[in-house]
Amino acid sequence: MTEANVTSVVPNDEGKEKFKKSEHVAFYRRQIQGPNRLYRALLDSLVLNVNGAQFELLETDIQTKLLLILSPCKNDTIRILIDELVPIKARYRVKDVITAEPQSERVRVEKQTKDSVILSWSTGRYQARIWCFPFHIEILCEDEVIATFNPKNKLWFETLQDPKRAASNTTEEDGNALWKETFRQFVDYKTNGPSSVGADLRLHGFSHVFGLPEHADRLQLRDTRDDEPYRLYNLDVFAYALNSPFGLYGSVPFVLAHSSNRTLGAFWLNASETFVNIHYSITSTDKDESIPPVKKRRTQPHTDLHWLSESGVIDCRILLGPQPKHIFSQYAQLTGYQSLPPLFALGYHQCRWNYDDEADVKYVDAGFDLHNIPYDVIWLDIEHTDGKRYFTWDPVHFPKPIELQRHLQRKKRKLVVISDPHIKLDPDWPLFHEALGSGHFVKDRGGQIFKGSCWPGESCYLDFSNPATRAWYSRCFSLNNFQGSTSSLFVWNDMNEPSVFDGPEQTMPKDAVHSGGWEHRDLHNLYGFYQQMATAEGLLTRSGGQHRPFVLSRSFFAGSQRFGAIWTGDNVATWDYLKISIPMVLSLSVAGITFCGADVGGFVQDPDPELLVRWYQAGALTPFFRGHSAKETNRREPWLFGEEVTAAVRNTIQQRYQLLPYWYTLFYWAHTMGQPPLRPLWVEFPAEEDTFTMDNEYMIGGALLACPITDPGVQQVQVLLPSSEEIWYDVQSLKVHKGGRTVILPVTMDTVPVFQRGGTIICRSTGSGSCSEDFQKLPLSLTVALNSQEFAEGNLFLDDGYSFRYHDTKAFSLHSFKMDSGRLCSRPFSEEGSFDSNTVIQSITIIGLKRKPSSVVVNVSGIEERHAFEFAESCCVLTLDNLNLKVVKNWDIHIGPH
Repeated sequence: MTEANVTSVVPNDEGKEKFKKSEHVAFYRRQIQGPNRLYRALLDSLVLNVNGAQFELLETDIQTKLLLILSPCKNDTIRILIDELVPIKARYRVKDVITAEPQSERVRVEKQTKDSVILSWSTGRYQARIWCFPFHIEILCEDEVIATFNPKNKLWFETLQDPKRAASNTTEEDGNALWKETFRQFVDYKTNGPSSVGADLRLHGFSHVFGLPEHADRLQLRDTRDDEPYRLYNLDVFAYALNSPFGLYGSVPFVLAHSSNRTLGAFWLNASETFVNIHYSITSTDKDESIPPVKKRRTQPHTDLHWLSESGVIDCRILLGPQPKHIFSQYAQLTGYQSLPPLFALGYHQCRWNYDDEADVKYVDAGFDLHNIPYDVIWLDIEHTDGKRYFTWDPVHFPKPIELQRHLQRKKRKLVVISDPHIKLDPDWPLFHEALGSGHFVKDRGGQIFKGSCWPGESCYLDFSNPATRAWYSRCFSLNNFQGSTSSLFVWNDMNEPSVFDGPEQTMPKDAVHSGGWEHRDLHNLYGFYQQMATAEGLLTRSGGQHRPFVLSRSFFAGSQRFGAIWTGDNVATWDYLKISIPMVLSLSVAGITFCGADVGGFVQDPDPELLVRWYQAGALTPFFRGHSAKETNRREPWLFGEEVTAAVRNTIQQRYQLLPYWYTLFYWAHTMGQPPLRPLWVEFPAEEDTFTMDNEYMIGGALLACPITDPGVQQVQVLLPSSEEIWYDVQSLKVHKGGRTVILPVTMDTVPVFQRGGTIICRSTGSGSCSEDFQKLPLSLTVALNSQEFAEGNLFLDDGYSFRYHDTKAFSLHSFKMDSGRLCSRPFSEEGSFDSNTVIQSITIIGLKRKPSSVVVNVSGIEERHAFEFAESCCVLTLDNLNLKVVKNWDIHIGPH
């Protein structure tokens, strides 16, 4: 689908022609058009130290020297860092993204010749072979090459130059000087001339790669040889084009390569504009009729990645896996683990640009109660402020914000307000005056305060890359400084790419200057990352470190998972946008941004009732679940479309709330182990090749397979149930299906195809409530789905749902449930953690029992009691009710001999 034919909400928006293609970017043209520069590794310069090995590289033509540091690390990652040997000034290196450099391994020389040197470490399972000329590095696992750095001599490193020494008649390239680049009416002045870097990486044995969010594209990354490269450059792209490699709101320069026997990761730590080309060898090999069939089978596939960035250094991390779960853990160790959200943040969020006034907010809030639809958070967009001044309230429409928040608080609900990075240029506004006086704004290339246009009109932009600015901004969220706020108010960072209506590509000029003299080009993709960091720290400080923040951001970078949630931006109310939302959130999830979702219903245009219901059903099966719409759209509260739609949406949202114990447990594992709650099928079934290209189905944790309906008018759907060794149970009908096949499922408007995997146990809340805090107090049910060996296991994480006591004082419960040989047991997952909870298991459903049991005996604290049960022989389902088993206690249930 091409870009939607919609009217932009941005004044004077001229459409997609305002954004560059690769042909418009001088550094990309220079690198692609070459010629390739040949480097020689000076092996006699090799030095081994505590960080690994370092040696010099010599460019054979212009005699440029670079310094390469190779650092194998104890978490099975390898870092390749390349910088100028003697730069005229320091080049930008990304800070604050890597949470802690992993401990380096001690490197030893295994073998050396005049042509190469083999380095080994630890047990010797992995090795690096450095070839002298042409320079390249092979990464070996047990003597097999699994990755090669610089296999096609794409290494590119433009050294910084002194403009005073540069020739005054710089040769122009395609009409653009190396020191000045023009796009439309915008001129980009390059203080140090061309400074781009690039490198290629071959991943051996792989023909499927994933990651590189954010793009509105399928899950498996496309071969770019006949198309545009993937672009990583954070931009405010309204109603973005679909099936496109163009950049959107956020960037994570991280790729996962997967095959049936190995998974690798590649992380390119660079925050400047970046392009990635992907070439699959298997594409051409399969089509080449001249290659005999036997030879084809022996030809190992590979995937070539080519990274090209405008500035900075080359900092490439190779994550060695070997399985998906290892990659996720290795990546989280580098960039940080997903923050554990407060429980309410996993509930349903209701948002609109904009609710009119306080009475409107109360009306919508009451509507959810009237129609018995649970929700947790209502949101306010920019119109709640006094003239688009953030940290203020419109005195006419929102005159009593504290009373409004207290009204919601009494119902255990929250309010979220927006806070964008642009500050209205208003000398009479104390906040603007303070920011100006303290030097907190980005400057232009001439040293003056940079001014651009956004929602308030002429605005200045906070320099979040400056730690002092972040600290000042964080203090703005204190209850004293943010008048009208309470502890139940949370924050939404929007427009933070940053969006500049009158800027090049509707963003900040690259030659704007940040703290430390760094140009905006060096750190553009970090801007939103830093604002979300400052906002999260502000809410954390506001609570005295007691309460977990909730912050949603539109722009992001690697590591943003530490600060909150993101969403996929300004989508459109069409079926195609619903369909693309699934691979978009899956791509985010595998790249560490696991608390993510898309605007339910589409941000612009009006969905028909069927699309709205299907979008709610899909959104309820993603981590971040928010309905949101633009101000030009018709009102969209769930009860405005007739009782049939209201009932369908109510049922969907209630099912989401009943599943909150499972979602919350998944986020605990994301927070502690780096495992994403949402997973492509290949993550759970790494050897099943028919899952590698699937992006309309996915796993929620390891237990649930979801296949949301994303087409209109369908009466049946096809669902692939992976692995012939698995058993799958339809969650609605409890019907059993063998894996390793595609099933055809009849559907109605109430049907959401979800299957529970045999061998798993899932917790749900029973009953109903109006918000997550109500559901937190409800009894639980267990659904035990047996595999072919009549075995199943699962776990449940409980804490207070909002504080850091789970971490600081280990005030949490992590219990494991296991059924084996007819006995269902509840035990602590580990010795760590203690939490006094009255939560009980009220009912248990066991599906997949082969015969009716003779008895059921419940054992609690050594006291055994027979318990009544029901068994439906037609579907092999055993049901136990009225159990009242405390979650935090040990207990056993013995299912008597058949």
